[in-house]
Amino acid sequence: MTNNNKNKKFNITVKSNTKDLYSFMKLVPGRKKRIQKASSEPITSDPMNELARKLHPERQYLIIDNIKDETKTTKTFKFIPDPDFETKELAYFRAGQYLSLKVEVNGVLITRPYSISSSPNDALKGFYEITIRKEEHGFLTNFIWDNWSAGTEVVSSGPEGFFYYEPLRDKKSIVGIGGGSGITPFRSMARAITESILDAKLTILYGSSEEDDIIYYEELKELEKKYPNKVKVVYILSCEEVTLEGCEKGFISSEIIKKYVDVNNSSFFICGPQIMYEFLDKELKKFDLPPKKIRKEAFGEIKNIDEFPGFPKNLAEKTFKIIVHQENITKEIPALAKESVLVALERAHFAPPSKCRSGECGFCRSLLISGEIFISPIGDGRRMADKKFNFFHPCYSYPISDLEMEIPKDA
Repeated sequence: MTNNNKNKKFNITVKSNTKDLYSFMKLVPGRKKRIQKASSEPITSDPMNELARKLHPERQYLIIDNIKDETKTTKTFKFIPDPDFETKELAYFRAGQYLSLKVEVNGVLITRPYSISSSPNDALKGFYEITIRKEEHGFLTNFIWDNWSAGTEVVSSGPEGFFYYEPLRDKKSIVGIGGGSGITPFRSMARAITESILDAKLTILYGSSEEDDIIYYEELKELEKKYPNKVKVVYILSCEEVTLEGCEKGFISSEIIKKYVDVNNSSFFICGPQIMYEFLDKELKKFDLPPKKIRKEAFGEIKNIDEFPGFPKNLAEKTFKIIVHQENITKEIPALAKESVLVALERAHFAPPSKCRSGECGFCRSLLISGEIFISPIGDGRRMADKKFNFFHPCYSYPISDLEMEIPKDA
């Protein structure tokens, strides 16, 4: 190119984004040429929608193929497609995603999300694995322990959630902080990394209250030994006596985090119980990290909503009435202030749509006609339009007056 003022030649370096823009400008002309050359025969199949249905099924009909005891309180369930239903192959997923299981317990239809603990490659081989820890007062886990066996039929959603590694957003150094059964998505990530599905390195900081309740101990040790440049596992035990070598004592503090990872060049993924999240919020705050570097798996409904700022403590023991409309059904049900609206609906034998139970996915989105609710301060996942027009997420909302609402029919 010539500069007319000085009559001198100079070079222009074309940046990559300029090349992308140039390619974008050629899209429409290129599409028109392909349309002109296309056959006049009608299209008899719809490959893109068929692919979408395979990747994002509304329902998957599964059957338990095998159950493995992991620890004294934990089992791994292997699911395969149920041959008696239309699920012929399992949907592929990204390591870290979950399945929402739909289970009828004593006549009450409920949903619970569980992280997929197997590798994405295993879905292509025809199975998922989900690892579940029995809760002392768990509504579903006690039922599972008493009733599930090989051959039990289970209905689930397709893979859901946003708790996965994204190379456009995340650093190649992943720090997985897990507590208790929160180790499950990191087992999936570790396998995805060692199987070259993900190009990243994973450091797992795994907190447990007892030595004999550490999940996947031998398996993760083996992965660490076989792939030392890809996977590292650090165990942090809060029990009084620790006999395992190389373990840290106490809790996953900022000091322990700094000891094992380069904080400023890592992306943090956190999965575990609510109490761990509350502790880590304070510890990670010391690093002044940007929000995009910290991702938290939805942990389900809040257990102690009455302890959060803003909740009207004088109403904590109250029971309110909810008038529920679902299609042509109208019913009045009781609802406890300290339990989510979703729990009240399920107890009353409604079957509202739900998946994450954490206000994140929006699947349980319902219309609040009248009344007041307390929405979890941890995260209001509603869109601005929903706030304006009085839609809310029952799984993350608590009644603080009598309510009237309308819920959609489950898909």
